[in-house]
Amino acid sequence: MLRFYKLISTLLHPIVIPTLGTLLFLSITPHVISIKKQYMLLAIVFVATYVIPLTALLVLKTIGVINSFKVTTIKEQKTLLFALLSVFYILGSFFYSVPVFEELGLLFYGTTMAIVVVYFLFFINIKTSLHIVSISSIVGFFLIFGNLYSISILPIIGVLIFLTGVLASAQLHLKAHTPLEIYFGFFVGVFCQFILFYLL
Repeated sequence: MLRFYKLISTLLHPIVIPTLGTLLFLSITPHVISIKKQYMLLAIVFVATYVIPLTALLVLKTIGVINSFKVTTIKEQKTLLFALLSVFYILGSFFYSVPVFEELGLLFYGTTMAIVVVYFLFFINIKTSLHIVSISSIVGFFLIFGNLYSISILPIIGVLIFLTGVLASAQLHLKAHTPLEIYFGFFVGVFCQFILFYLL
């Protein structure tokens, strides 16, 4: 069973979720986007949010800044958050400037805000689950997106909530986070999307 939980935590790692969110966005967006642009968008997101962070993790582990790829301590998470913060903000700025990708820009801006909140919570010794922050940001975004375009997204939200529950269970069984850290992660991820949407 432990292997299953480790597999879930790997498959739904924070650096995987942005690509998943982008795929879901492309599957339901009412905008007409050519196949070529869709591939280009996926490539940009995958490289920026998966390849670059993974490479950064390898480098940081090699030079001893982090002890493992789990990145469980607050000090290690701070280092990772700086890298993610920059990447997500740049992506948000880029996508927000392109009309057909504008809403996707909001997703990355909202996630940037969530990362900032998580970082500041560290200063009062509150740790949150980055896994849950990441997937709950997607939940918040699609709740807004579906309402914005009157799209029926109940199946997508249902699957995302289910995956969030499975991921939360995995995090708890692996003793990576406490229930409170899971709850904080969920509410930070969802509400930052709503706050960002209404600000912009």
